[in-house]
Amino acid sequence: MLTSPSPEGPFTSRQSQDPRLVSDADSSQVPPAPPGNGRYMIMVISGLLALGLGIGAAALPVPYVIESAGPTFNTLGKDGDKPVISISGHEAFPAKGNLDLTTVVMTGGPKTPATIFDVFRAWLDSSKAIYPEELIYPKGTTAEQTVQQGEIDMQTSQENAVAAALRQLDIPFEQRLDVAGLSDPSPSAGKIKEGDRLKTINGKAITSMAVVQAELAAGAGAPVAVEVERNGALVTETVTPTKNQADRYVLGVLLSSDFTFPFDVSISLDNVGGPSAGMMFALGIVDNLTPGDLTGGKHIAGTGTITADGNVGAIGGIAQKMIGARQHGATMFLAPAANCSDVVGHVPDGLQIVKVETLADATAAVERLGAGQDTAGLPTCTNN
Repeated sequence: MLTSPSPEGPFTSRQSQDPRLVSDADSSQVPPAPPGNGRYMIMVISGLLALGLGIGAAALPVPYVIESAGPTFNTLGKDGDKPVISISGHEAFPAKGNLDLTTVVMTGGPKTPATIFDVFRAWLDSSKAIYPEELIYPKGTTAEQTVQQGEIDMQTSQENAVAAALRQLDIPFEQRLDVAGLSDPSPSAGKIKEGDRLKTINGKAITSMAVVQAELAAGAGAPVAVEVERNGALVTETVTPTKNQADRYVLGVLLSSDFTFPFDVSISLDNVGGPSAGMMFALGIVDNLTPGDLTGGKHIAGTGTITADGNVGAIGGIAQKMIGARQHGATMFLAPAANCSDVVGHVPDGLQIVKVETLADATAAVERLGAGQDTAGLPTCTNN
C-alpha cells in the first residue's frame, strides 16, 4: 500500500507583549517560583517521554498483512511503451477491448512491514482485508525470497498460459514433464526419483499432465507402469496410485514442465509477480491468435491460475481484485470456480461474475459478451 506523507511546514508563533509589563527591575525582585513547580515539570517531561514511546511503538512492524485493490493491466494493451503480449513467427491479429488482469497491493510481511497505524486504517476500510502474517508468508521468509518466488510463479504462469492457449487452438507444441520432487508421503517413493523425465504411462506417451490424470482415473487405483528417462536410460517402474484431498488418484510426484513452442510469444509486464494472471494471459494470447475481437470492444477482467492443460485454479485476494476491476471500468469478471465461496457477498455493484473452471469456459463467456448475446445464463457463484 502506497501512502503519501503530509508535508509539514515550520510552525511559528508570535505573541504581542504589553510594554507596560516590561520591567527594568533588578532580578532580585523577581518573585520565587511557586511551590510544586518541580513536580509539574517532571510530570510534563514524563508525559512527553510516554508520548514519544507510544509513537515509537506504534511505528514498529506488526505481524499482519493488508490486502488492497491494486492496478489492472489490459493484456490486449501496453505496459508503458511495450505491448503486454507480442507474437512473432506466426500470424497475429491485434485485438481491441479489455481483458484485464487484476492485482492486489500487499502491505505487511518481510517486504513491506505494516505498522499498527496501517492495520487500524485498514480495519476502518471495508475494501481491505487483514490477515495474520503467517497465513501469507511462511515463518522465516525473507524479502528476497518473496520477490524471487513471485518472479518464478509469474514466469511459470506465462509459460503455462502459452501452452494452454496453443492447446485450445490446436496448435501443436512439445511438452516434457520432469520430476521436481515427491510429496510426503508418496506412493512413488523409492521408485520415481527427482530429475526423472516422464515418458509413458501404461504404454501411452505422456504429452501432457492430462494424459497421466486420465490414465490414473481410468485405472481407479490399479497399479500403473510408468516409464521414465533417468541419466540417459529408460527405466520402468510400477506404482500404485493413492487418492489426494481432492479425491483424485495421483502418483505423488511434483512436476515441472519444459516446453518447446513453434513460435515466440513474449509477455512484458513489470513489477507484477505471482501466478494469478495466468488465465488472463492465456485469454489475451487466444485473442491475439484469433481473427477479430473476442471481446467485441467490451471491458472484461478476471483472475485465476492456469495449467498447461487449461484448468483454472484458485487465487488469493479475489474480493480486492473485483473491487479494482470495477473501479477501472470492467462490467464482467471471470472468477475461478474454486474461489466462489470468497466471491459471494463481496461483488461490487455493476459487475457480473462468471464462474469458470477452464480456459474454454472463459473464452466462451468472452465470446458471448463480445457478440452482444445475452450473458444472464452464464454460470455464476451462488450460496449453494
